[in-house]
Amino acid sequence: MKFLLFGTGDYYERYKKWFDSKEVLALLDNSETKQNTIIDGIQVLLPKDGVEQTFDVIVILSFYVKEMKKQLLDLGVSEDKIYHFYDLHKLIEPNKLTKSVRYFKDAERIVKSDGPKEKILLLSQDMTLGGPAIALLNMAEILLKHGYDVIYASMIDGPLRERIISYGISVIVDENMQVGTMHDVNWIEKFSLLFCNTINFHVFLSKRDINKKTIWWLHDSSFFYSGVDKAVLQNINRMGLNVYSVGPVPKNAIQTLIPDMPVNELLYGVADTVNCIKKTKNDRICFVTIGYIEKHKGQDILLQAIKLMPQKIRKKAVFYLVGQNTSIMAEKLKKEIKKIPEIIITGTLTRDGIDEILHSADVLICPSRQDSMPTVAAEAMMHSVPCILSDATGTAAYIQKEIDGFIFRSEDACDLLKKMEWCIENPDKLSEFGIKSRLIYEKFFSMKTFEKNLLNVINGISK
Repeated sequence: MKFLLFGTGDYYERYKKWFDSKEVLALLDNSETKQNTIIDGIQVLLPKDGVEQTFDVIVILSFYVKEMKKQLLDLGVSEDKIYHFYDLHKLIEPNKLTKSVRYFKDAERIVKSDGPKEKILLLSQDMTLGGPAIALLNMAEILLKHGYDVIYASMIDGPLRERIISYGISVIVDENMQVGTMHDVNWIEKFSLLFCNTINFHVFLSKRDINKKTIWWLHDSSFFYSGVDKAVLQNINRMGLNVYSVGPVPKNAIQTLIPDMPVNELLYGVADTVNCIKKTKNDRICFVTIGYIEKHKGQDILLQAIKLMPQKIRKKAVFYLVGQNTSIMAEKLKKEIKKIPEIIITGTLTRDGIDEILHSADVLICPSRQDSMPTVAAEAMMHSVPCILSDATGTAAYIQKEIDGFIFRSEDACDLLKKMEWCIENPDKLSEFGIKSRLIYEKFFSMKTFEKNLLNVINGISK
């Protein structure tokens, strides 16, 4: 079988291992800067050139599956030749799931041993420093504190692993979970409770041991569901399966596909890292936006609003864009902001660096087109920093407009502009908003609240 792989970014890096022994004719990418370059010994082509090859299958290695699939269809590619990384189980036979399983700390002993403690397995799609993976780590700490044997297992290794181990939590990395089902994973036998984190586990759950209590914890915005095969979802046996959502956005997304799926709420917890250092007053109102610079995060909407702002008002502010800045959209934004000195793109920051910039910020802006429950918003409120949120973010459901935060209509740069201008013209009122936003954090997103809600969930399904 001859393959074309569409996408050369993060998801290509995550899934390329499954094509090591396959015949890959070319990689496809919309970035002209990558055209005719070589990645991993394979030529990169623009999609319109790549589809002229004689191929059997194109696999989309990106979560922008909806747009990329339409592009391929418009280029004349037959729909039955287009696959998504969620569909790899259709292309790879179960007996070919031969990636090694790696055990860290006491994981191998816990997997094999019998004991009086209840064993809980926390399953993550990755060990990056993203919100869902860190939320699962915070869960692991709580469960460990309450005497459970806990293992944190991931489809993909990453920088979070060392931090997890430093907290005394054992880790398993099993890349086979990217493609296989629960029936294909033989080391889970002695776990009594499984937490599956994010929609990425829908294939894993499609063939499950119904005798194992399972919690499926959904964090994902609706665009992550674009590549999901509805038939796979419908075939998941719900006996012993408990579905929880981080706010309304993931719940609405999965119920769009499966309307009768019962979904309850379980918000994550954010560890309180605020210290006693008094905030310094800024000469200009400091707006901060944190997140990978890409379309669904909406930094282009923020830029449009800033451009609309009268220069005499804009000079009273500074705008920090924090996050991975090597995407196509980031490169475009860098060119556009050269004549706007008030905008500063920092690139990625360390965990301490994010705390530091939030501690000095006046306002956090989350301009996302879709964002289920951005961790940075909870972190900002923890720092008593009020938020301007798009109404497409899940966190907006917990904001009282014009009392403890601000909400603007998604993709409406003029509405966002009004909220920013109010903040610039009313700096003395922002501290009051900040104090009230801290109360949102304590009520909904503190570790104390998360611990109580999590134990209620576990006790409820253990009865």
